Amino acid sequence: MGQRYWVIGGHYSDCRFKEIEPGTEIVHGPYSDEIKARMEWQRLTFTDRRDATERYSICVEPVIQ
Repeated sequence: MGQRYWVIGGHYSDCRFKEIEPGTEIVHGPYSDEIKARMEWQRLTFTDRRDATERYSICVEPVIQ
């Protein structure tokens, strides 16, 4: 059994990060390697550090064989 990694996120309506703004959703992946997913997360997170309402997370999906 392996895992797949996804980087998800986008622009949120405020800094409480409860509601994502429609149309700004971003999904990257799947990645079979956590390091590759983390590199993409870092690229997205630190591209524009002035945007306080943008957030990304790495999600893990178990792959059942």
